Amino acid sequence: MSTDEGARAENLLAAQAKAEELFAEVERRGLVAPGERESVVSAQVRDLGAELFGTDRHWHKRVVRSGPNTLRPYRDNPPDRVITADDIVFLDLGPIFAEWEADFGRTFVLGDDPVKHRLRDDLLPIFEAGRAHFAAHPDITGAELYAHVVGLAEAAGWEFGGQHSGHLVGEFPHELVDGARIESYIAPGSDHPMRRTDRAGRQCHWILEIHLVDRAREIGGFHEQLLTLG
Repeated sequence: MSTDEGARAENLLAAQAKAEELFAEVERRGLVAPGERESVVSAQVRDLGAELFGTDRHWHKRVVRSGPNTLRPYRDNPPDRVITADDIVFLDLGPIFAEWEADFGRTFVLGDDPVKHRLRDDLLPIFEAGRAHFAAHPDITGAELYAHVVGLAEAAGWEFGGQHSGHLVGEFPHELVDGARIESYIAPGSDHPMRRTDRAGRQCHWILEIHLVDRAREIGGFHEQLLTLG
């Protein structure tokens, strides 16, 4: 890896570390709480990012979803909902730290429902299994990794909730994530090798997203972070 590529990797990892710290502080402060509207939690997280890191910009919309809203994919905009005492809730944030994008998602369970806890607890192992498959297949395409992740979800007893399972990430503004360009995503039809360079000759880095759902119970969980680094 060249010096420039090394610096890019370090910056992406540093941005992710700050996002992870932000989520940890969200949990410490109990911001995901019964009685709060999703929109209020979103605003509180925005303000917390400004307090901790001096940033209030996000490269994609802030997503806070609870209960049945956790079934909905990113592109949807379900009605604002009040979080309840026995909810499952996920946050999907894309904060910008010093012009570097992070994309980070985690799931919180309020209450003792064992199915909701199992759903949340399955997210990280499926993410890690997807990462291991990526590592073991140097020429893997986005379509191939998506199919594998969907299979992992189904083997664990869940439905995969997303039309894609990740995307490119890099410097802000991130011009390469374009809904009209399927090769920007880990998705059906993305048939280029994921290990490649972009139009500027830089190494492509990817986010892996795991969205598990149980439609009968109207619950879902979400986990995302860097696939190619860390």
